[in-house]
Amino acid sequence: MRNLISYQRPKSPISEQYRTLRTNIQFSNVDRNIRSIMVTSSVQEEGKSTTAANLAVVFAQQEKRVLFVDADLRKPTVQYTFQLENHIGLTNVLTKQTTLDSVVQQSFIANLWVLTSGPIPPNPTELLGSQAMEDLLADMYNQFDVIIFDTPPILPVADAHILANQCHGSVLVIKSDVVKKDAALKTKDILENAKGKLLGVVLNQKKQPKDVQYYYYGTKS
Repeated sequence: MRNLISYQRPKSPISEQYRTLRTNIQFSNVDRNIRSIMVTSSVQEEGKSTTAANLAVVFAQQEKRVLFVDADLRKPTVQYTFQLENHIGLTNVLTKQTTLDSVVQQSFIANLWVLTSGPIPPNPTELLGSQAMEDLLADMYNQFDVIIFDTPPILPVADAHILANQCHGSVLVIKSDVVKKDAALKTKDILENAKGKLLGVVLNQKKQPKDVQYYYYGTKS
């Protein structure tokens, strides 16, 4: 198990920040219940997968039925985080080889299920933008209260652009002192041009006194 601090140390300051993130998402739109959330970043190694996994955990701790989906069909990692097999998963459902019920795996955390990526396909962008993906989302809504998608970063590939307008909202993870302002703004513009709703930004690994790591959540201006 990697980086699941909200499960391993639920009373830590960082876990409290994840719960704050959860609360801010829930109150980000008073007219619509946010049930599907895409977590992404500008580039690799910003901590989006860790943020997505911990966000799924804190939603599950509210006793909601949560599905965590590895929609990074290029470099999937969710199977390592939750110690699961990844021989079959999202790509198999999208290509009609199996059904959602057959491949969803119960995690070791109560109320949290995981859909791993499955085999890496040659056409991830096309799969995520397909009618099969829309149908699958409808099926997910029937079975789960909250769906969290871990996706590839925005700038290198188009996968997350495609999924952004299918989800109720997106959270952008930015690694402090690493991603330049221009890159972050370009990522924001791409998400908005894709007609995705940007819920807010997580500033990750911001240096704090006494080497305590916190996460800051800012709503979109």
